[in-house]
Amino acid sequence: MNSSKCMFKDRRDAAMKLKEQLPVEQMKRDKWHLVAVSSGGLEIIHHLNERLQLEKDFLFSAGIYAPKNPTCELARVSEHEELVINDRLVEAFDITYDYIYGEASRKHEEKILSYMYKYRKGEHFEDVQGKIIMLIDEGAESGLKMVGAIKTILALKPKAIYVAIPVIPLDLLDGLEPLVDEVFYVSAPDDYRDTGSYYETFKAVSDEDIETYLGE
Repeated sequence: MNSSKCMFKDRRDAAMKLKEQLPVEQMKRDKWHLVAVSSGGLEIIHHLNERLQLEKDFLFSAGIYAPKNPTCELARVSEHEELVINDRLVEAFDITYDYIYGEASRKHEEKILSYMYKYRKGEHFEDVQGKIIMLIDEGAESGLKMVGAIKTILALKPKAIYVAIPVIPLDLLDGLEPLVDEVFYVSAPDDYRDTGSYYETFKAVSDEDIETYLGE
């Protein structure tokens, strides 16, 4: 990978640059709740939260992919069974909505519930009613993961929702801004590549790391 094209050395570097954009004193004063929407987002929280010591959690979700293209994400279901669908792709691939709903149910049963038992001992995502929530990820491509998280949190009636993300496509930023109180970011390119291309080091987050980060 050509490091000259990379915006961040690693997730720690991304977190430190993102932190410069955040209202840190307000976050500490009002006890914002940090919620990761991916394992990479959880590592970003780990680095952001070293001195903030705010509450944190991981909102689990699972992608639903085209039957003949396992890299094409059509929809995403959250642990609260909120579903967001890319209708344009579903129609382009001539896929039935019955398939989407069936896969959503299967993914929730097989993947999301296993995450909950593994990382939260079966506990559901906590009640965030009246809290100030910041949703955090390492980057975004389709936006389904973040939009699904926003939809899930909105249904839980928080006091406010913020999004923090080091790099985000410009069109997704424009789409998210009306949905939340504010989006904090480092860069919003209009020619977004895959998220890993913005990081010099972009290692997978291990199960052990997830357990460590959630247990801190």
